[in-house]
Amino acid sequence: MNSGNLKDQRIYTIDLLRGIIMVIMALDHARDFIHYDAFMHDPLDVQTTHLSLYLTRWVTHFCAPIFIFLSGLSIYLQGMRKSKSALSSFLFKRGMWLIFVELFVMGFLWSFQFSYPIFILQVIWAIGISMVFMAALIYLPYMVLLLIGSLIVCFHNALDGIDYTHHGFFWDLIHNGHFAFYPLGEGRNLMIVYPFVPWLGVMILGYCAGKLYAADVSNDWRRKFLLLKGTGLILFFFVLRWLNIYGDPVPWADQPNPVEDFFSFFNVNKYPPSLLYLCITIGPGLIFLSLMDSINYTEGKRKNWMHVFSIYGSVPFFYYILHFYILHIIASILYFTRGHLWSEPITQPNGPPFAFSAPGEGYSLQTVYVVWILVVIALYPACKWFSQYRKRHSYWWLGYL
Repeated sequence: MNSGNLKDQRIYTIDLLRGIIMVIMALDHARDFIHYDAFMHDPLDVQTTHLSLYLTRWVTHFCAPIFIFLSGLSIYLQGMRKSKSALSSFLFKRGMWLIFVELFVMGFLWSFQFSYPIFILQVIWAIGISMVFMAALIYLPYMVLLLIGSLIVCFHNALDGIDYTHHGFFWDLIHNGHFAFYPLGEGRNLMIVYPFVPWLGVMILGYCAGKLYAADVSNDWRRKFLLLKGTGLILFFFVLRWLNIYGDPVPWADQPNPVEDFFSFFNVNKYPPSLLYLCITIGPGLIFLSLMDSINYTEGKRKNWMHVFSIYGSVPFFYYILHFYILHIIASILYFTRGHLWSEPITQPNGPPFAFSAPGEGYSLQTVYVVWILVVIALYPACKWFSQYRKRHSYWWLGYL
């Protein structure tokens, strides 16, 4: 069966998956701002975690890789209706805009100070700089791009053994990252969380996956391919992780009990994203796309839960900025209700680089879940309004939001 006119279906399916991971993402950020143990211990540390905390953190591993993969896929879909030169120009400008947002819009969020004491290079930065590179890479032949993306994702872990302490800023920026801290002078600092080259590889592979949605690809073939590829990535994860020979810088180890074995086995590296981390997160995403592929927009609107998630997924940038600011404002209010004074330093010694946050203070995991759900619900009307506004208008600046 020919794919025919799948424009609405494709966009709906992508928005649906993106919306689900955007909602899950807010859980991790609610934990960062609200939980009493945030920034005290790694929630995936076998020695200090427990099952509910581990799963709360681990489920959010799906967010960044699937989001960046879908960003690449969306670039390919845009290329189906734009010339190469127009797409390249848009990618370069939007990439630079996202880097600006990471530095100055998100930069203000962390400190609530226009002196910008801390810049943190996170996912918005990774997407932005990857788009800048994609502005040039889209001119390459499809198979060359597929090869480049595959080589980056599959073999960047071969560089893990390099002693990064002798390579400094550049190495942290392209490969190591992992919360590397650099003073910039005049009371300003830079933290590199997302080294961009591995994430560029993910975006390239997402772009290549966009070819599955070309007009000459049948529905059935696309669904089967996505299902087989997703299943294959998951199986590959289990085999390679069990062998413990490659694919993640931290090998798993036998633990005293099955629960801790589980913790160790699935504790794969996100900073930078290891091959195994990407397999076990993107694989289920591909299976989801396969299973949801037959649902079109009209059917989705009748299934209320799907329509709700697709609204969030249709305005990801808008949602991302708003949810971060709302969570930090809530955390700041709670900070003062615990007895802190305005006269105190904005950031606490040995604490996280966030304004109005103190190490060891906060609330239970149950409270985190309540705040998360309330924030997501509160964002729905604004996201729905903005989604409808974008559909009714074609202003050029809407493409950057």
